[in-house]
Amino acid sequence: MSGERVPIKTAQKLVQLMMEYYMGAKAAESTDRKIAWITSGAPVELLHAAGVIPIYPENYGALCGAQKTAVELCEVAESHGFSRDICSYARTGFGSMLSEGGPMGGLPKPDFLLCCNNICGTVTKWYQVLQRYYDVPLLYLDAPFLHGEATPEAIEYVRAQIVDLIDQIGGITGTPIEQDELYERLQLAAKAIFIWGDLLDLMAHKPAPMNSFDTFIHIAPIVVMRGEQRCIDYYEALTAEMKERVASGVAAVPGEQFRLGWDNLPVWFRMGALSKRFAQHKACLAAATYASAWAQPIDPDADDMLREMARSYLTVYINCGLEQRVQTLRRMADKFFLDGLVLHSDRSCKAYSLGQYELARTLRDEMDFPVLVLEADMNDSRVYADEQIKSRIDAFMEMLAARKA
Repeated sequence: MSGERVPIKTAQKLVQLMMEYYMGAKAAESTDRKIAWITSGAPVELLHAAGVIPIYPENYGALCGAQKTAVELCEVAESHGFSRDICSYARTGFGSMLSEGGPMGGLPKPDFLLCCNNICGTVTKWYQVLQRYYDVPLLYLDAPFLHGEATPEAIEYVRAQIVDLIDQIGGITGTPIEQDELYERLQLAAKAIFIWGDLLDLMAHKPAPMNSFDTFIHIAPIVVMRGEQRCIDYYEALTAEMKERVASGVAAVPGEQFRLGWDNLPVWFRMGALSKRFAQHKACLAAATYASAWAQPIDPDADDMLREMARSYLTVYINCGLEQRVQTLRRMADKFFLDGLVLHSDRSCKAYSLGQYELARTLRDEMDFPVLVLEADMNDSRVYADEQIKSRIDAFMEMLAARKA
């Protein structure tokens, strides 16, 4: 085995796949095909079944962050009165909208909007701004926050709204969504989710064949193409490569000695630097709540697929209370043989970050599990303290090394 990191070959296919996706959406802007902007936690399968092209402003925000253009766009939004306390994804999107700029010349304009609040309440106000600016219909799915297990009543409440959405989308496109087409899309989504989950499970192998920084990049198809065959094809290819790496002993972090978990959104503009910093300490981030959010299984053999769909969208990690999150993190630590957890206290993502210090206290004091809290932002580099982050990582890794000694 080489001591150098081995690049993931399938990543070349990802670049081509995502370029085709964005270019196809841009080309559709001048046609009769409908385009819908959608939040990351909304049921995209409905759009695919209706022949609607889904566009994710959050994904685009992440792209801007990774390409280090987010701050410029945030400043455009701020110059128009949007507060710096607003989510940096939203500010990035507003800046692109107002300047008609950003990577690839911005996003194609929407014919309608689909918003679900299972990821945060900010998206509700964000999409209301978009609705007023573009003067298009706004469809909304309300997912009640879970302080315990999802009750039958809560699941049925979400299911009933999905039924309404099916009718509303059909009304906008002028063609009702066919039940057979919707069922096929749900089957494709269920298979893609299973393969993505299986792929993440491979990271339980020692050494892990890929790390969480890799999954943050390769997550794109499961978000935007869930319900399409090309999503399945991509992850089958990536899984095959990872299984080859496991068989050959190829490590995401050569000489892996420590295994960590990551909670919250990535720091898109410092992904490479953070990956290298942890790798210098022979630390592999082998699991992440962000990546596993799209591994929430849907039973393809369920008698009521819409109910399954409602349950899946209702019970995502970020829509659950602190007690459930603690248990999720503990299960993740056990499953992936983690030595510690890294909690990204994201200034922008209040829903994800609220309560993280309580999570850290519970894990440290009650479970004697090492936790590192990094204060940053997923997109806004103006609130990122590089030397402070490096110092905290170094001190945490020294502590883990001492525990293992």
